[in-house]
Amino acid sequence: MRLQAVMTAFAKGAAMAVLATCCLLQAQSGNTLLKPAEIEKLFPATVYYDGQSAPAQLRNSGGVKFSDGHYVLASLVDTSGYSTSLASKYQGYLITEVPLTIGGKHLAPGAYGIGFVADDKFVVTDLGGNTLISQSSKTESGLSRPRPLQVTADQAGGFRLYSGRRYVQFAR
Repeated sequence: MRLQAVMTAFAKGAAMAVLATCCLLQAQSGNTLLKPAEIEKLFPATVYYDGQSAPAQLRNSGGVKFSDGHYVLASLVDTSGYSTSLASKYQGYLITEVPLTIGGKHLAPGAYGIGFVADDKFVVTDLGGNTLISQSSKTESGLSRPRPLQVTADQAGGFRLYSGRRYVQFAR
């Protein structure tokens, strides 16, 4: 019985240490993960892509505010008015004020169409629909409560952009 109490105390202490380390690393980096309510103040209600405009689904959004005040913002977009071929590769909008690396590929500051597409691919397109980046996405089957779109910190450094359980890593 005594051993069980010691083990329980040890487990609680280890969990607290991990949590404190995560909070410390976040505070040291100064980067802040943004929630949909915070993004609503920054993201346009309607976005332009390939000759059309569509409303952003700001309830399905995520982003990062970097320590120097620059942003990366992403949101799903209502693509119901788009052709099937276009909607199949464009589900969201990405706005970045800083250069990013996505899967080892460079992306300049700007606004882009994004999509998690067939064959476990993630694509980034310019506003004319031309593919700039196409790379494999990963799946995290153990993710509890996946959301349609979210941004999280990556333990290895940088961040993850999720669509459900599928994700790509990005860094500044």
